[in-house]
Amino acid sequence: MSESPVSKVVRGVPGTGRRQQYSASTKRALVDVAEELFTANGYAATSLDTIVAGAQVTKGALYHHFSGKQALFEAVFERVEYDAARAIQDALGGHRDPWEKATAGLRAFLDVVQEPRYRRIVIQEGPSVLGYERYREQEERSTFATVLEIVRSVLSAGEWELDEDLQQTFARIFFGAMSSAGESVTSAPDPIVAAANVETAIGFILTGFRVLAEAGVELPSSETVVEG
Repeated sequence: MSESPVSKVVRGVPGTGRRQQYSASTKRALVDVAEELFTANGYAATSLDTIVAGAQVTKGALYHHFSGKQALFEAVFERVEYDAARAIQDALGGHRDPWEKATAGLRAFLDVVQEPRYRRIVIQEGPSVLGYERYREQEERSTFATVLEIVRSVLSAGEWELDEDLQQTFARIFFGAMSSAGESVTSAPDPIVAAANVETAIGFILTGFRVLAEAGVELPSSETVVEG
């Protein structure tokens, strides 16, 4: 008889009591199996019976950790988003030049959106399963901070003294553009070509910022825009 995914995890977890180990490994196994099935079949076509069968646990064990399929999906969504944010952060590491940092972050993001699990769970299924507000809340919690870091780095390259509100505004504009770009890549007939087009377009925008920064051009302040 083959050993269950939960038992395999429990054997290698030191420290805490066996019950806590089993509970943690059960939850992990459920998320692992759900991620695989949601990616392959989609949310609607994946039943809880199939998930618990794959994780080799009871449905009661599932309901001990999750209120239902949507809550389990949200746990999968959070993990996929977390992994994506970590991959982009790893790509930013070691880049002091703000333009190289922004380009590295963009390329890492475009790699992420072409991954099957990110494409299916975050972009295709996320908005409808979680609802728009919850989807944006989850997305901003994981990836918006990275976009804000990149934007702040780019803006610091110029002699621009921008307050926090304006930096946040720039970041939200870029965040919206990146989210839209991700959707366009995943729905394109050729995602590789679409990703290259996105990199070219956003690279063009970054080049514009670089020219302004190196030329010492001042950005209009909020007060100037309002008065104008």
